[in-house]
This record gives sequence, C-alpha cells and structure tokens, in this order.
Amino acid sequence: MTSYPLKHPQFNDQVRTALLLAAGTGSRLEPLTDDAPKCLTEVNGIPILEQQVRCLEQWGFERLIVVVGHQGDQIRDFLSATVSDLKISFVENPLYRTTNNLYSLWLAQKAIDRSFLLLECDLFFEADLLAGMLRPDRIALATPRPWMNGTTVTLDDSQGVVAFQLGGDTTHEPLAYKTVNICSLSLFTWQRVRRRLDAYVSSGRVNDYYEAVFRDMTLDGAFNARAVSFDDGKWYEIDTLEDLHAAEMMFADLRVRDARITQIAGEGRGFSELFRAVKDGAPPVLTPPQSA
Repeated sequence: MTSYPLKHPQFNDQVRTALLLAAGTGSRLEPLTDDAPKCLTEVNGIPILEQQVRCLEQWGFERLIVVVGHQGDQIRDFLSATVSDLKISFVENPLYRTTNNLYSLWLAQKAIDRSFLLLECDLFFEADLLAGMLRPDRIALATPRPWMNGTTVTLDDSQGVVAFQLGGDTTHEPLAYKTVNICSLSLFTWQRVRRRLDAYVSSGRVNDYYEAVFRDMTLDGAFNARAVSFDDGKWYEIDTLEDLHAAEMMFADLRVRDARITQIAGEGRGFSELFRAVKDGAPPVLTPPQSA
C-alpha cells in the first residue's frame, strides 16, 4: 500500500496544525479512567498524550487544538507543564457524556482555518509513521490483524478510498484496510465535512462517529483521501486494559531508550552521542519545567 500526490493546489500545503479529540470518558479503560482522562493513560510510564506531542514536534507541527471534556482540567494542566513549542488551545465539549466524537469534531469547526491532522487520544505510535501524513487528504491505514476491530475502508487500484465499512461491519475484499484513526484534511475537504457535520448535528445525530460523515461523503464522491500505510511501524489503539497490556509489550523498548537519553544528557557526553541515541529510535524527551 502506497500513496500518491493529489492535484488540487491545497494538497501541496504541509500540514502544521493538529486537532486531538480527547473529550470521551474512556469507560472501557476503567478503573484507570475513573479519575483521569484517557489520553493520560501511561504506556510503560509514558502518557499517550506525551508521546503524541513528541511525535508532532518531531515533524514540525506548530499548533495543537484539543477538544476536552472528561477530566479536561487534567489535560490542560498536563500540557501547561509540558515543555513544548506547540501553540496549544482548547475546545470544550460540555456534552461529552451524551455525545460521540462527531459532536466533538463539530464543536472544533470554528478553531480550524487551515489544513490539519485529525487524531484520536487513544493512539500510541512511533513518530516515523507521521511522515506520510504531512500532506492534506491522507488517511492512515493498516493491513487487518486479529487484534484489530472497528472501521475498515476499501481502496481502489490507485490507493484511493472508495468505501467505509463502519463498526462491526466486515469485508473480505483484497483492498480492505483497517483505519488507524489518523487523517489529514485540506481546507477544501474540511469545508465539505463541516456542511455534513452541521446536517448530522441539526438532525440530532450527535452519537455517531465522524467516520459516518466520511462514509457518506465517499459514497457521494466528496471525500478523496489517499492511503498511507502504517504497516511498517509500531502503533496501537488503546481502548481496554487488554489493549494497554498489548501496547506495553509492543513498546517495551521505549522506557529503555528514554533512560539512555536521559543518562547521556545528564552526564554531558555531548550532542553527537545524544543524536545517535535519538537516531537509534528514541523519541525526544519532554522535561517538565523546573519550579522557580
């Protein structure tokens, strides 16, 4: 699975803004989410949100918009205490207990005025995987594995999305792939999405997933995303305690690499050795600011 460039002029813009949907209660991760937001769940000691910020910074993102709801103050406090060059803003979803991510996306529409990366707060992934997502109108996909569930898409021979199969729907077509819940949207496509979101919310369909909008738009020929394969790197969608355990097994090396970088930096052994440690696969370390 590969991707190829689209011809609309806006598709040449590099994506520098990210929108993170983090309002949900994460009920399937209870008791970890009883008193904490899902995105602060730790994978081998690293909060999901911290890893996502690392990945965005590594690729030069400039702005992060976060839709918050459940334990939103903890997310605000965490990001306030995080050393980051990202310009961070928040959108509040006061109805997070009774709505789904389609409604959160709808609430964020006034904050988005350019192409952006849309991602969900339960994804733990390697930074290198974002390399293909820096152009608008891309969708991250993976070859289905036994542990995956949820939405799949069907591709044509040019790696374009031609159909969405939502939720428990299954397909055995050879060009069907699992969505990774990361996509990039051009402003042109976002304007189309906004109109569909308005229609859904106006009709009371606030408990749908935003992928329902993508499905409808694809059927109408109004959603023209191209595939980006996530098969060559590590990623995990963490919805349950079982998912968390599997993710910690998959990313067991992250704690070791972080300790190595911290040790090198603390001993002052120079940028060359620190660079080698990062190049070997460790993401950059975010250090909380020192108190005055």
